[in-house]
Amino acid sequence: MTLSNEVINRFKNVDPATVGHYIGGGFMKPEMKPLKRDETRMVGPAYTVRISGRDSCAIYYAISKAPRGSVIVVDRCGDNTFACCGEMVATYAQGCGMAGIVVDGPITDSIALSKLDIPVFSTGVSAVTTIIIGVTGEVNIPITCSGAIVNPGDIIFGDADGVVVLPPNNYEEALAKAETSVKNEVYQREIFAKGQLPNWDIDRLFETDTLAMLAKLRNKD
Repeated sequence: MTLSNEVINRFKNVDPATVGHYIGGGFMKPEMKPLKRDETRMVGPAYTVRISGRDSCAIYYAISKAPRGSVIVVDRCGDNTFACCGEMVATYAQGCGMAGIVVDGPITDSIALSKLDIPVFSTGVSAVTTIIIGVTGEVNIPITCSGAIVNPGDIIFGDADGVVVLPPNNYEEALAKAETSVKNEVYQREIFAKGQLPNWDIDRLFETDTLAMLAKLRNKD
């Protein structure tokens, strides 16, 4: 799957937190963060990798096979010690036109990575690295990454706050609602800055015992 420039730009004008209001799953855990915390937004279809030990040959293989614009998403099978991505992997991915790298585990060469243009997300940093053997590893399969199920081709959307995953055939409604929210936030920001609320009846919402009302309705049935 490929994303059009129009769709990519639409995603880059919203953020994962806003999109997250309108999806029921696909949330990576809060530990998943970009190495560079700036305004960069990463979006692209997932090309998945599973690496269960120190053999990181599969990530190079995945980068060589993934279409340009892909996000390399790596399931480290729970390993939190060995870094499978560092300066060389990220440089190769950048040279191959990848949109980003997401590793459910540590990365390394953090200073060098911070100087590259490609977004790299991980759950930590380590001085201990993997080695290239070519015996184990899988690519382009369903995986789990930082608590989220990721299928090949899923849309990976990340920014400084984290990463969400959206199905490639069912993202339009969430994206459109996020775009509407961003437009509404212009007005809301002005109202909040004045110490006011929009037309929200917060007192009624908070003070109404909604659970009791629902229980009463159920008892009537």
